[in-house]
Amino acid sequence: MSKLIKVIDKEEGGAFIADSYAPVADDAALPDGAVLVSLERFQKDRDALLARNTPIGVLLKASESPEKLGGDINRLSLVALEFPVFRDGRAFSWARMLRTRLGFTGEIRAVGDFLFDQINYQHRVGFDAWVVPDTFKLEDFARALGEMTNVYQPSSDGKKTIRELRASR
Repeated sequence: MSKLIKVIDKEEGGAFIADSYAPVADDAALPDGAVLVSLERFQKDRDALLARNTPIGVLLKASESPEKLGGDINRLSLVALEFPVFRDGRAFSWARMLRTRLGFTGEIRAVGDFLFDQINYQHRVGFDAWVVPDTFKLEDFARALGEMTNVYQPSSDGKKTIRELRASR
C-alpha cells in the first residue's frame, strides 16, 4: 500500500493528503473528476480529456520526455514522473525541464522506486509530491528536505550555490 505526501512548506515539511486523481488504465472508461492517464492515453484521447474541463494528470515513464506533451503542458495540473528503479535518474532531468524550460507550474509527482536520500534532490529540481510507502513518516520527509543546507549545483529552486555564496562575501 502507498500514500501521497505533498510539500506544504520547505521549513515545515509536508503533509499526507488524499489523492484526488483517479488512475485510469488505457482501456478503461473515464470516471468523473480528476484523472491520471498514461502519455499514450492522453495522446489518443486528448480532445475528449481536455473537453471534460476537469483536472488532468499524465504519468510519464522514465523513457518519455515531457516535451512529448507539446503545447498542452500548461493545460495539465499534474505530471507524475516514474522512477522504474532508484538508479534511473531520468525523472530528475524531466522535472527540471518541466519547471525551467517548459514553465510548468502544476504538481510534479514522484512515483516508483526512489530512495529517501533522493527526496531533497527531487525537491530541488521541481518535485512537490511523492507517492511513498505506508511506513514512511512525516518526520522522515522533513528530515529528507533538510538534509542539505548548502549546494554545489544550480537548480530550479533558486537556491544559491556555494560558489555564489563565496562570491558574495
